[in-house]
Amino acid sequence: MCELLGMSANVPTDIVFSFTGLMQRGGRTGPHRDGWGIGFYEGRGLRLFQDPRASSESEVAQLVQRYPIKSEVVIGHIRQANVGRVCLANTHPFVRELWGRNWCFAHNGQLADFRPALSFYRAIGDTDSESAFCDLLNRIRTAFPEAVPIEVLLPELVAACAAYRQHGVFNCLLSDGDWLFSFCSSKLAHITRRAPFGPAHLRDADMSVDFHAETTPNDVVSVLATEPLTDNEQWSLYQPGEWRLWRAGECIAQGLSN
Repeated sequence: MCELLGMSANVPTDIVFSFTGLMQRGGRTGPHRDGWGIGFYEGRGLRLFQDPRASSESEVAQLVQRYPIKSEVVIGHIRQANVGRVCLANTHPFVRELWGRNWCFAHNGQLADFRPALSFYRAIGDTDSESAFCDLLNRIRTAFPEAVPIEVLLPELVAACAAYRQHGVFNCLLSDGDWLFSFCSSKLAHITRRAPFGPAHLRDADMSVDFHAETTPNDVVSVLATEPLTDNEQWSLYQPGEWRLWRAGECIAQGLSN
């Protein structure tokens, strides 16, 4: 299985601390050696880093850890391959354009007997994850040829994710740069940090940060991960079928699908 990392914040924020913890699980403290990737939204632009090498050994990952890119929406992923070769084309997150925006997607899980019909969006690699992403965008493009607010789109997203869940495990993160959508099939957690900020210590590395010294009283930052990344904070665990919609660090909608 793979692991996910997401962030939604109300101000441009760097994710170096959480990213450093996740990267250890890519071959050092965890078995996810088959590639990694992370996307940082900057307005409508998307800065994407990917490497099919294990994240704990990747020089590209080391660069990102030294480079405090500030973003309001981030999606990251480390891979343990179960469908598809270990190569750059199969490395999450995946990106496509829809309605003039970059849509970014990462998936944790495995889908059995999943063969969606070919349409406008097609997979470049050979993973079930990318096929699901393309199918999801095809559903959206068919239902809404022109852009609609996320509040209108949300029922379509939830219904699609619930359908994919029938094929196996489908934990995912999705964003168009304005909002971050999260869906839990089996395992996902989040933490929202706001004033008064305190210290945090990573589970997977001997690294701590005092968020009080790094933030302002108005900052709100929510971090999502497959497994909690720190060992001295209280993370909230999702229920199977639970989804949440995030914007500017806050959960603006949530629910439980069948």
